[in-house]
Amino acid sequence: MKKYATLLTAGVAMLALTACGGEETTADEGGSPVLDRVLDRGNVVAGINGELPGFGYLGSDGNAAGFDVDFARVVAAAVFGDADAIEFRPLSAQDRLTAVQTDEVDVLFRNTTNTLERDSMGLHFGPTIFYDGQGIMVRADSGIETLADLEGARIAVDTGTTTEMNLADRFRMLEIEYEPVTFDGQDQVVDSYESGSADAWTTDRSGLAARLATFSDPDNHIILPDVISKEPLAPVVKSNDAAWFDIVNWAVYATIQAEEFGIDSTNIDTFMDSEDPEIRRFLGIEGELGSSIGLENDFVIEIIKQVGNYGEIYDRHIGPSTDFGLEREINEIWTNGGLHYSPPFR
Repeated sequence: MKKYATLLTAGVAMLALTACGGEETTADEGGSPVLDRVLDRGNVVAGINGELPGFGYLGSDGNAAGFDVDFARVVAAAVFGDADAIEFRPLSAQDRLTAVQTDEVDVLFRNTTNTLERDSMGLHFGPTIFYDGQGIMVRADSGIETLADLEGARIAVDTGTTTEMNLADRFRMLEIEYEPVTFDGQDQVVDSYESGSADAWTTDRSGLAARLATFSDPDNHIILPDVISKEPLAPVVKSNDAAWFDIVNWAVYATIQAEEFGIDSTNIDTFMDSEDPEIRRFLGIEGELGSSIGLENDFVIEIIKQVGNYGEIYDRHIGPSTDFGLEREINEIWTNGGLHYSPPFR
């Protein structure tokens, strides 16, 4: 294994605030506790969803796959030069944030919405990797076409989520009475809906589409057109380690910037002789951007070669050619009319 163990360059002042707002520490005073732990262990421990096909799913062989899973591998590739230097920890919606707070995982990539309340819990959210919104699924023959038609309905929802709160808020505003059917775990939520114990099921629209593709009769179900929330899904780390936060951020940004440059896993070698100074800095051919955050200068090359750019990751797991068929839409990069945008690698 190629080990990226340079730690943090002396003299780089990065402030790390403790989760409870305690004393500040700089890179030269204490380095990165999480990076030290990760390097000593030899891998990154990432929290994921093990029940959401397309995003984070454990196959019958026990191997994890999906959009979120690949972004966790992006971090491993950045740190170790080895995208497989990673251990996946499946977590429920109820347990996922606690796992970050208690150092059970180094980073969370589990379709988690960035909110102000969560940001105040000793957590930091990285760049949004998927822009989503909450939707509701019903049976096609139910006669339900609008939210108002859900008056008195039993609605299945994963407890301990923004989904549960959004449902309560929206239906309160619309003065719609409903019965929440709650479970801690999406498999149980889906089972209750499929078995008829619930009349509807609500979660992120991407999640609805992902699970719909696995139903025995997808045509028997519809996703209502209403979008009842904003759901910017992002990685999560503990807030007391600014240096580790930087590593996760810039590893994710590298996939977005690579797509903007037109660099992917199949053509990256053709860019090694580029005379464009922006591309040369980005790939670490010149300059020391990587070492300034504790990584090798060619960390971007390892990410793109081993995992791919943002578009490759998207298309591989959830894009139009997959069973889930999710168009990019607002998840395009900004130059194609979407919301994904990387700060400059400068």
